[in-house]
Order: sequence, then C-alpha cells, then structure tokens
Amino acid sequence: MHRQINGTVVAITGASSGIGEALAEHLAAHGARVVLGARRQQRLNDLVGRITEAGGVAVGAVTDVTRRADLAALVESAIEHYGRLDVLVSNAGYMAISPFDQLEVDKWDEMIAVHVTGLLNGIAAALPVFRRQGSGQFINIGSTAAYVVKSPQGVYAASKMAVKAITEGLRQESGPDLRVTLVSPGFTNTEGIGKDQTPEDAEVMIRTRDAIAMPPSAIASAVGYAIEQPAGIDISEIIVRPTVQA
Repeated sequence: MHRQINGTVVAITGASSGIGEALAEHLAAHGARVVLGARRQQRLNDLVGRITEAGGVAVGAVTDVTRRADLAALVESAIEHYGRLDVLVSNAGYMAISPFDQLEVDKWDEMIAVHVTGLLNGIAAALPVFRRQGSGQFINIGSTAAYVVKSPQGVYAASKMAVKAITEGLRQESGPDLRVTLVSPGFTNTEGIGKDQTPEDAEVMIRTRDAIAMPPSAIASAVGYAIEQPAGIDISEIIVRPTVQA
C-alpha cells in the first residue's frame, strides 16, 4: 500500500517560482503541510496566500540556502508549526551558463554556492532531525546536465554532478530508516532560463524553452511519486525530460 502525501510535512527550498512553486502547489493540493523557503519575501507570501485560500496548509520562511542559519531556521519552522519534518526538497537553483572565455567567475561561485553548499547546508539541518525521528526523506533536484555536459554549461553541469554525487553518498550512508532521492529534470519552463546571460545567449535559451520545455508540474508529479512510496522503498533516481529533448 502506498503512503499518502496527505499529512506529510515537506520543506521546499527555492519555492517562490518555477519547479519549487509547482511542487508547493501540487503537494499542498494533495494534503501535504508545506514549509516554503525562498529569498523573495513577497513571492513567498503570495504563494502561501494562494495555497491557504485553496484550502491547503503552508507557511513560509525567507531562506537563502547559502546561509547555514537559514536552512536551520527552515527546518525549525517545520518542527515549530507541525511537530516534525518528513521530507526536505532541496530545489534552490541558479542557472547562469556561459562560455568559460567570458570568465563569469562570480556566477561560477554563485552556482557552486547554491547547488553544492546550499545542498550540504540542508543536509546538515535536516539529518539530525531525521535521525531523531527515525524517519525522513531527502529529495534533491539535480539536472540532466549531470549526465551529459553540453557547451556552454561546464560549470553548471559540474555543480549538478556534485549534487548527484552527494545524493548517492548520502543514500549509501542513510541506513534503513531514511530515504534519499535524486530527481533530475531536463529542459523545464522556468523563469531562470536565460537569466544572467548575455542578451544573445539568453535569446537562444528562451527561444528553445518556448519551443520544447516541459512544465514544472512534470517535476512536481515525479517528486510526489517518490514521496508516496511505502516505507522501506527508496526511489533512488528519477530523470524527467521532454520527449523532444535529445
């Protein structure tokens, strides 16, 4: 018998738009109690308001995943409001792809800080809670870039490969009581596409997005599937891509 999403306490980073927003709405609609973290206070407030008005249960906390204290506060918010945390979805992302010759070193640093340090900060915050409870699930959002490197995505791909490696290492250490899942999206229609790129590069990315990208709801469904598996069953890895993506 499958678990029900209903009643599950789920914390989500990067929740104010794109995949995170779709996740929040999808899980809340299925009865999860969601704890939403994002940097943009107003977007967070609006999302919590929409979920609540639709009959769902949600709280928000301003969260920058590169700040260890923010992740600790997000996890603590779940415990404070609902008494526990069942799932942490590490979804915060930053996609500032560019050729190496452009030497966008600050953006390289930001991608590594969000995808790698941010993921580790979430693990550090939630793992002791999961151990204490004797249950919990990490769901880490990767990328198909972790499997196939395409120019000019070298640094982005490297950071997502790190997500994949950290997730697999954590899975091996998790023991029989915890679950660890990697969900790797292909081209997804989010506002991050084309962000912080040259106008020419951004135009190409946005044109491709509009032509082939899948909706964020596809990833929300995959995450829901991983959560609702019976206790003791770990969906270790899911890759979701539009059929048109080579």
